[in-house]
Amino acid sequence: MKTLWYGGTIYTMIGEGDTTEAVLTDGDKIIQTGTYEQLAPFAEQQQFLNGAVMYPGFIDSHIHLIGYGELLLKRRVHHVTTAAQFLEEVRDEASKLDGTEWMYIDMWDENRMDRIPSIDELDALYSGPMLLRRVCRHVCLTNHAGLEKLKVTKQSEDPVGGAYGRDEHGNLNGLLYENANDALLDLASANIPEEQLDEMIRLAIDDLVAHGITGVHSEDLGYFGHYTKSFGAYNRVIGKERYFRAHMLRNHRVFEEMITDGVTFDNPFLEPGAMKIFADGSFGGNTAYLNAPYEGTKTTGIQIHSDEEMASWIALARSYNTAVAVHAIGDGAIEQVITALEQVPAVEMRDRYIHGSLCTPVQIQRLAALNIIVDAQPLFLLSDMPWVAERLGEERSHYLYPWKEFLRAGIVLGAGTDAPIERISPFETIWAGVTRKKVGGEVYQPSQCLSRYEMLHMYTVGSAYTGNQETYRGHIAPNYDADFTILDRDLLHCTEEEILSTAVMKTVVAGKIVYEQKS
Repeated sequence: MKTLWYGGTIYTMIGEGDTTEAVLTDGDKIIQTGTYEQLAPFAEQQQFLNGAVMYPGFIDSHIHLIGYGELLLKRRVHHVTTAAQFLEEVRDEASKLDGTEWMYIDMWDENRMDRIPSIDELDALYSGPMLLRRVCRHVCLTNHAGLEKLKVTKQSEDPVGGAYGRDEHGNLNGLLYENANDALLDLASANIPEEQLDEMIRLAIDDLVAHGITGVHSEDLGYFGHYTKSFGAYNRVIGKERYFRAHMLRNHRVFEEMITDGVTFDNPFLEPGAMKIFADGSFGGNTAYLNAPYEGTKTTGIQIHSDEEMASWIALARSYNTAVAVHAIGDGAIEQVITALEQVPAVEMRDRYIHGSLCTPVQIQRLAALNIIVDAQPLFLLSDMPWVAERLGEERSHYLYPWKEFLRAGIVLGAGTDAPIERISPFETIWAGVTRKKVGGEVYQPSQCLSRYEMLHMYTVGSAYTGNQETYRGHIAPNYDADFTILDRDLLHCTEEEILSTAVMKTVVAGKIVYEQKS
């Protein structure tokens, strides 16, 4: 049915400040833009915006969709500031379990606490295995029952690309880093039933569309047991129970298996994406891989893959004419990735550098020469500063989150949150990119602040370009998807403070209203 959208400000994102008076859609596509007078005769129904502001649908370029839904189901402890409070949360959760099943708690952050609970304190509260995930999800905490599930003892050697935490006497302290963390996660999540995966996706999508997000680039296919479980959940829910867009990165562990299995993407709401590789960890866990040690330490973090292994994974992707999307936080990690990519030919699908956290000017120029997209998460800066600058030292901290420098080099940026790592609100993300400060706080490197238009470009055109979707998504123009984010205010002209209180009036996917604010 042909529908006319009019009666508000409609930004096309074709150029800065470019607007149109009305938009005519037919089913899931835009067929024309123009004036109300021109288009009204062709409309079978009309949608009056009542003064609201319409943008192309916001796309979160980096999220873990099932993981975000899982977060909404699990106990979260991001608010705790002491070990005693953390242990009280563990005690309360234990009271709900049978003493043998897995305990899940998420989002602890030692940067907010006086200390991390000891493994003995955890043992005293629960006899079953624990998976207590740090906010970055590159580190977890467990008890002796969890270590037994892993078959890890004091004599165990660290796994390749990971580490077992130890106290000053060499005893295991329950902390697991990178590949050791992933091994415990695989054990704890392998038997999650399909019905629960479906519910996680529903919960995540319902929350995302309420925040104006019409689609995501997600990476979930290397977790929750065999990839067919997660992929099946996507196909059961998206396009059938929920209208939503998902561009799906394929974890390097399952990438070739999916291809040799003949997996097809017949669902029009799902698209295959690049091979996802982790090069390192996080600043918070001291596992981001640096070219030089963290301040006051001898560690440079964790290099998950050797140079030969990284080159091998990239070569595998190229053998299937596919790009790579590499998580790289530290300057050592992105150096490894750039060096490997300089040795292989480009493909039509675009490579992406996920996070863009610490990158030197020389590395930025090399990235630009490779036409690599930067998949950026502006909220990381607000979570990481100022403590990350102290860990890196004054000189390196100047190269943290250099978003403006990426743009000056001609690099395209997409906007993501890495949810469940960060909150999914696009308005908090836009605030972070524009102000580079916490509310009422100091501005971190003002020269790297982005304009309102640059942030909106990241959420629309940039995120679409990141996924090779720029010919049909990211603009309000003929033949583009009828995906719209409709807000109560003009983000280009409201005050900075008003960005944070923006309300979503409607979210539209494939021409269908999937969220509408209740009056």
